[in-house]
Amino acid sequence: PTSVDILGPLLKKEGFVVKTASGKKNKVLRMLHMLLTVYGNRKKTDFVLIDTYSSLNFWYAWAVALLCQRRNLKYIPILHGGDLPKRIQGSPEQSAAVFGGAHINVVPSLYLKEALEKAGYTNLKYIPNSIPLKNYEFKERRDLQPKLLWVRAFAEIYDPLLAVKTLELLLPDHPGAELCMIGPRKDDSLKACMDYVRERELPVAFPGRLEKEEWIARASDFDIFLNTTGVDNTPVSVMEAMALGLPVVSTNVGGIPYLLEAGRTGMLVPPGNAAGMAGAVNALLGSSEKAWELSLAGRRKAETFDWEVVKQEWKKLLLPGPEYPKNHQNA
Repeated sequence: PTSVDILGPLLKKEGFVVKTASGKKNKVLRMLHMLLTVYGNRKKTDFVLIDTYSSLNFWYAWAVALLCQRRNLKYIPILHGGDLPKRIQGSPEQSAAVFGGAHINVVPSLYLKEALEKAGYTNLKYIPNSIPLKNYEFKERRDLQPKLLWVRAFAEIYDPLLAVKTLELLLPDHPGAELCMIGPRKDDSLKACMDYVRERELPVAFPGRLEKEEWIARASDFDIFLNTTGVDNTPVSVMEAMALGLPVVSTNVGGIPYLLEAGRTGMLVPPGNAAGMAGAVNALLGSSEKAWELSLAGRRKAETFDWEVVKQEWKKLLLPGPEYPKNHQNA
């Protein structure tokens, strides 16, 4: 689910009136639905929230932003994607049209905030992604077992094969090591992982896409969380792992070093480096004290992302000011 899929229902619970678009699979129909929804609600909308990505989906944001400007609607891009700085460089005019004309740009990571400030934008507000902390039961991890968990979509930019190769390097010293990789297929990277596992007879499970409650329940059987991505911003799956008490070993790309403090709330290694990732896992397996420190510090960091905390920032941004009727809270 995108951030608006999650944010919309949460805002509704806080008393806001929220209409969303679009869940249509066809890209043309999706854009048309977005534009028609904005246009159809133009007279009763205070803010248009736009999920904004660095990939092809950037053009949805561009089209909706232009419509908002023409209809004098206040719009708020919610920025995502570790490659967004590259999008700004590659499409400077279109980026300026989207971000420069925004009422405010919400950045869920200090990494993106810094990147946009360097690009000259000042209309920025940091509001992190949130999780409902009460749904994530903390489990103490001290004496770790080599049980690895990976949760992400199987897409090339997330480098899932790196997790498999990390497990392969661990097996000679830890013959009982195992890996569970949870997530939907987005491209051929899932097949590449399954072929690699089958050819080498590695202990890797592929349960596919699971509902949030299902994978959270499974997480209690694992002791270390791997984040292997080559491009990233502030992945919710990593925040969730921290909330559950799973020590995190991650690549140090994009916004990850802003989310995880190396050696304190997570272990960071260069992207594409299976030996480095296996070494970080070995370091945790060899030190119960280090594992406990990361587990506890990760949970404390995750507490700052609790919706009960984060929602206060959204209320400050969206609640009516003196110029709005007190009972009019459309978003």
